[in-house]
Amino acid sequence: MATIRPEVVIEAAPEYVWDVVRDVGAVHERLLPGRVVDTRVEAGERFLTFPDGHVIRELIVAIDEEERRLAYSVVEGARPPLDYHHASFEVRGEGERGRLIWITDVLPDSVAPEIRIRTQLGIMEMKQAIEAAALHDTEPS
Repeated sequence: MATIRPEVVIEAAPEYVWDVVRDVGAVHERLLPGRVVDTRVEAGERFLTFPDGHVIRELIVAIDEEERRLAYSVVEGARPPLDYHHASFEVRGEGERGRLIWITDVLPDSVAPEIRIRTQLGIMEMKQAIEAAALHDTEPS
């Protein structure tokens, strides 16, 4: 099984970063705006809709407030097709900043290079979205 683990420091308070990550129904608004165009949550599952209309169904495995950890599994709609997928986001503090860690386990191993590229690009898009929103939220009115 391949494990992919990108991480990035985000110029926002760790509490703010966690608030965005744990908001499982607002991926399209807060975490990956533009990359995801709609998010729907039903009975512990999350449905992400992409600009081309493709939908991925995920099982929300755990939201751990104390550890600031969100675990999920893609159960339908993965591109490329996967035999197994489990991922988690962890948010850690680095002083006034947050560190976002995205750990993904996948099978087959042959898809790991493509998933690695996607997660590395995705985590940078998340960083940009969170930093832009945090800056906007802290600007004086």
